[in-house]
Amino acid sequence: MIPKATSVKKYQSAHDRFLKPAIVNFFEQEFCGMFGPVVRENIADALIDLFESLCPESSRLKPGQLIWNALDKHTRADWSNRRYKPVILSLVTDDDISKFEQGTSVTLIRQNVMARMIREAYQQGAVLSTRDLSLLLVSDGAYLSKLRIEYEDRHNTILPHTGVLHDMGTTITHKRVIVYKHIVEKKDPSIVALETNHSQLAVDKYIKDFYRVKTLVNDNKDVDFIHHTTNIARHVINQYLQIINNYVKEL
Repeated sequence: MIPKATSVKKYQSAHDRFLKPAIVNFFEQEFCGMFGPVVRENIADALIDLFESLCPESSRLKPGQLIWNALDKHTRADWSNRRYKPVILSLVTDDDISKFEQGTSVTLIRQNVMARMIREAYQQGAVLSTRDLSLLLVSDGAYLSKLRIEYEDRHNTILPHTGVLHDMGTTITHKRVIVYKHIVEKKDPSIVALETNHSQLAVDKYIKDFYRVKTLVNDNKDVDFIHHTTNIARHVINQYLQIINNYVKEL
């Protein structure tokens, strides 16, 4: 018999904390020999479907989930009349445990957890800040910001967190992604706005700034000249230049 990997031994039993494995184990223990593994799995799926239809997910917590008061996405953290919304976040899922079993990098797992919770909060009408994630994951905020940026770069996406939606903090990569999606992927600005969780006004501004930089680059102006002429931050100009140099010299 091939021995189990250490990661499987360490994390496999953690699946038992979730509903479906609990049902499967119940039938295995209480009705030993009466149902095979496939039948137990099918029964568990049927019972979960029934339970889901009778008890909407928003009215209960699953194992691994928690309730967090997040900032209402229609307010800002720096407003005096800011509002909060209770949201259900999935801190640990069955899929996370499977990734631990497979020996997936903890960094990659943490990035996926962050992305999931940010999206869950946004879908429920709220936004998570880096401080929220720092408290929930008991990790340094600067480190989590770095992981989030790496995730966004790897997936060419923008997560709907406060830095993006409210233009707070040091978030700058969203400008590059917006321009990339429009210039390189040839997507309509309205589609880009939806995909990046930005207003149409913000998307139009970033695209307009890109073309302002492009015009001056074609006129052989350097970064300092472009910065003083357009008042666009140097690091943003450099991001636009990367797109121009790598993808759109022909424009």
